Amino acid sequence: MKNYILYTLWLTLFILIILLIMYYIPPITIYGYTLRKVDMLSDIRADKPEEEFPDSVYIPLLPIIKPAFIDTCRTGLTCIEDYSDSTLRGMTPFYEILDKIDTLDRPVRIAVFGDSFIEADIFTADLRELLQQKYGGCGVGYVDITSGTYGFRPTVRHSFRGWRSHAATDSAYFERGKQGISSRYFIPSTGAYVELRGQAKYASLLDTCEQSTIYFTNNGPLTLGVRINKEPEQITNFSAAGGLQQISVEGRIGSVRWTVKELESALFYGVAMDGKRGMVVDNFSLRGSTGLNLRYIPANKLKEFNRLRTYDLIILQYGLNVATPRGSDYNYYKKGVISSIEHLKECFPEAGILLLSVGDRNQRLADGEIKTMLGVKNLIRYQQNIAAESGIAFWNMFEAMGGEGSMKKLVDAKPQMANYDYTHINFKGGRYLAELLYETLVYGKKQFDRRREYEQE
Repeated sequence: MKNYILYTLWLTLFILIILLIMYYIPPITIYGYTLRKVDMLSDIRADKPEEEFPDSVYIPLLPIIKPAFIDTCRTGLTCIEDYSDSTLRGMTPFYEILDKIDTLDRPVRIAVFGDSFIEADIFTADLRELLQQKYGGCGVGYVDITSGTYGFRPTVRHSFRGWRSHAATDSAYFERGKQGISSRYFIPSTGAYVELRGQAKYASLLDTCEQSTIYFTNNGPLTLGVRINKEPEQITNFSAAGGLQQISVEGRIGSVRWTVKELESALFYGVAMDGKRGMVVDNFSLRGSTGLNLRYIPANKLKEFNRLRTYDLIILQYGLNVATPRGSDYNYYKKGVISSIEHLKECFPEAGILLLSVGDRNQRLADGEIKTMLGVKNLIRYQQNIAAESGIAFWNMFEAMGGEGSMKKLVDAKPQMANYDYTHINFKGGRYLAELLYETLVYGKKQFDRRREYEQE
């Protein structure tokens, strides 16, 4: 048999030589299409010099997309949900002003509006103390001229005489156009006085303050006397003036007594004991209120209070007088509260607003078991929607205090932290909730700073 292996080798060599020669053949174009150049050694051939490549090729640079900052909430903490839009009416104004607290020429102020849940300075007393211990400040803040809780409010010793008191919850003789920031006004007789004295038995930083201010309007001549720490009385005369007025005294004030010496026509609202810097927390509780009354406080009066006593954060605590055992439709309430919030936004244009949900409220069932009212959980969903639609912040106090059945646990606690109506907390319960909100505020500020630093990188 004839051997063809040698012929195969020669054929392979011939084809290889032809392919190598084809590399030197100029490009061939047929009907507008250029045939690809044959290059058997392309994989081992050295790269062409850089100058042989065209320098006009543009390769666009794609933008680097930075991941969005992700807010986190520490395990075991109920964090504030901030629904603020571009108007930044949630927590931003408060967190930003805290960065300036050491250089401001005034205190940072928080106004807490609520119902009987915070009456007598429950909850706000301890929130005030915690914030003043961290950021500085002293004094109990704003106190109405008269009060139905003066006998058991532990944060200030309050005495008064010679006043006619009017509140928005009165059934008669109340004129909306006269009310001040606390939904109250007070009409003095000649010789009427109000005295505030600091104390050290409940909370700290309340025994003395650095300034005291009284707020009033007078349509005729007015003479006021003020006595600090039982020293000789100082007398000040005022001519008739329009709008809200104030007069302040300064010093190391342990007690202050304001007396109406002479008057023709005047309305009074409240007295404050504050520090010149640091933190102020004002309690504006109104028993029986739902929060809807806030929209009826005259806008010009609230704007005047904001001018003289600027607020950086407004906290709204309502719901006890709204929730019903089987309530499911709170649309009427939702519309009213949104109206109140818009009113506050207009009158306090630089303040953040934080809405607290109603806390747990229990009822005794037919079988004797004590459980959370069904209407409470429904109301909380409406309150969260209120915050979202209003573009403000929201804190679920119900969840923070333990959720369903938590009020009963506070009643059964040792020491007891809530009353046997399974609705209201006592001062120990107020301390407990204040610590929860304080911790949330501090954590929220840290997260705010982290977000700002991340976005500025």
